[in-house]
Amino acid sequence: MTSSTPPGEPTYADRTYRSTPATVAGVLLLLLIAWLLGDALISGEGRAPWLALAGAVLVAPLVVAFTLRPAVRAGARRILIRNPFRTIVLPWSRMADVRAAYSTELFTTDGKKYQVWALPVSLRDRKRAVRQSSAARREGAAAAKQVRPAVADQAVGDLRKLAEEDAATRGAAGAQEVTASVRWAWEIIGPAVAGGIALVVLFATT
Repeated sequence: MTSSTPPGEPTYADRTYRSTPATVAGVLLLLLIAWLLGDALISGEGRAPWLALAGAVLVAPLVVAFTLRPAVRAGARRILIRNPFRTIVLPWSRMADVRAAYSTELFTTDGKKYQVWALPVSLRDRKRAVRQSSAARREGAAAAKQVRPAVADQAVGDLRKLAEEDAATRGAAGAQEVTASVRWAWEIIGPAVAGGIALVVLFATT
């Protein structure tokens, strides 16, 4: 998926990974929050509209953080991991490994570990892939090549391949090292904290 890149932001190749079920769930939850808030503002009495508004300011950013926000953007030089409350940008040279066990985790060369929220591991999907692979092997090598791996496992394979390609070309091209960075998502944290404080104040003064 190609998108315009703001000035000063790194440019990524067309590899973006998101969880489709999480995105759908997030949209439905936001619609539910909007409906409940609208009903409270129109029909609520006393402090009910204010409580509903404060609750929406608290809950809506959290819904966005855990459903719509998580994404992975993988480019030729670096990987961007957008988790609920942090955004991590790493050059491939800083990635030691990426694994998908019960969750997808990226390990850096300096011993740090980051969970990759955008690539949840589905054990059901993995069992399905194992069953299909076993059946395909009995049919022959051609059938085995057509088996689709689990989504998380396929993504992990893609990321490892990009890291290997970067290692093979970086030295030959003499490319400048990409700076690693970790940024907190204050656009999510700020509104959620404000909503929580507003709820506490409203309940305390009831």
